[in-house]
Amino acid sequence: MKILQAVWMFIQDQILGMKWLNAAIGNLLSAFGMDVTERIGGSLQFFIYDVIKITILLCLLIFIISFIQSYFPPERSKKIMGRFHGIWANIIAALLGTVTPFCSCSSIPLFIGFTSAGLPLGVTFSFLISSPMVDLGSLILLMSIFGAKIAIVYVTVGLAVAVIGGTLIEKMHMETYVEDFIRNASRVDIESPDLTKQERMVYAKDQVVSTFRKVLPYILIGVGIGAVIHNWIPESWIEAVLGSSNPFGVVLAVLSGIPMYADIFGTIPVAEALLYKGAQLGTVLAFMMAVTTLSLPSIIMLRKAVKPKLLGLFIAICTAGIIIVGYLFNIFQFLFI
Repeated sequence: MKILQAVWMFIQDQILGMKWLNAAIGNLLSAFGMDVTERIGGSLQFFIYDVIKITILLCLLIFIISFIQSYFPPERSKKIMGRFHGIWANIIAALLGTVTPFCSCSSIPLFIGFTSAGLPLGVTFSFLISSPMVDLGSLILLMSIFGAKIAIVYVTVGLAVAVIGGTLIEKMHMETYVEDFIRNASRVDIESPDLTKQERMVYAKDQVVSTFRKVLPYILIGVGIGAVIHNWIPESWIEAVLGSSNPFGVVLAVLSGIPMYADIFGTIPVAEALLYKGAQLGTVLAFMMAVTTLSLPSIIMLRKAVKPKLLGLFIAICTAGIIIVGYLFNIFQFLFI
């Protein structure tokens, strides 16, 4: 058992976490005369290390996920979800959301397509919640920073929020609050073309390039903010606002996350720095969920597809679910660290 634990710690720290890279960057900066124990040197080390680590993991994960995603184009995904009913349909939709694009805005066109194709509204909302909040890539990257236990619990809870949120919307029969152009869209079944393995590889490579170009600015911004928090903001400030002494820390984290726009990869460096500085685990994870699921640009895009009442219900359900999850994590934090 100890051998297995040692092997796993090596994988988590040195392969996924790339601690060797952090040490190498620190030694390199020191060789150039920078003190990495000071604010400027420490910030530069944090920035270079996190950008390189996230870039390597991101490109590898995008390639793998895109290759898998090539087997699940919208037409095939629609047929898969159409075979299930009740809560099982919501579960399948949430799971399919884990192999789709990396941000909420890129998930909305698929949501519109599924809705216009006649899938139940609650099912499509389970997909919409899950897709930006939880994906296979986030599981690996979360493991590299927070460890396997927290990563698995985050993904499980994210899927639960997606399933419960979609189920509630389904039970409230909000179909009339979808915009008319979507409800009246023609429903045409198109068979997915059979791609060769080489074509899937090319598709995955193209997705790496296009997705990385889109998310790179958010990675740089996220890591930059994380570096500032990590080395310049006193721990006492973070603890006062997002620590256990503030009962409204989760609510503040969610409200501060909504105006931001980033995918999970741009959000994780900020979350890492906040947790290091003393913010509670549930508060940090609630912030991540709010940024990825309820970003202002995605809400604006979604408004084009649904009417204000349904949009408000979606926001209320997601916000309430994320806040509840945040407080539950804070209560049972000792189980996850």
